[in-house]
Amino acid sequence: MDDAAILKMINNRKTKEQGFRLLVAQTKEQLYKQIRHMVGSHEDADDLLQEVYIKVFNKIGSFRQDSALSTWIYRIAYNETVNYIKSKSFRNSRSDISLDLTSIISSTTENKQINAEKIISALTDAVSKLPEKQKEVFNMRYYQNIPFKQMEQMLNTSESALKTSYHIAEKKIKDFLLNGGLNF
Repeated sequence: MDDAAILKMINNRKTKEQGFRLLVAQTKEQLYKQIRHMVGSHEDADDLLQEVYIKVFNKIGSFRQDSALSTWIYRIAYNETVNYIKSKSFRNSRSDISLDLTSIISSTTENKQINAEKIISALTDAVSKLPEKQKEVFNMRYYQNIPFKQMEQMLNTSESALKTSYHIAEKKIKDFLLNGGLNF
């Protein structure tokens, strides 16, 4: 269902709850992934997702329709997650990274047995060392495959700056792994 139809349902007292349920059904999976990549913890991501939907429910009347409804919700989720990270002095310690760097792994391990836990640990370490903005852009592009044009609206940053952030993050991860991050 498109944004206009969902908004029409939400703005009608009789169908508000049904419209909101549709909205949640259409956005929940992607928002969860976004939040989870930022905080790393399933429990924290679930809690934040719930907070985001409460905020969306309370603020839906202020949605100006300047962008897609999903973009507006994403922005709320992003801001809530950043505020959570700042308020908890949270440091990203994810262990679910699965970056495909086969050539780096093979060049640093040569005929050694590859230990998946060490690879995940090295990748987690590499991503955690990125500045927050690069980490966010990298996660959005690599894991969620969000186009730079859409990120531009979500993050209020130019497309070229986002592309630069992504490529710098990618290079830093590769450099880290090539220069000792993958010690077997």
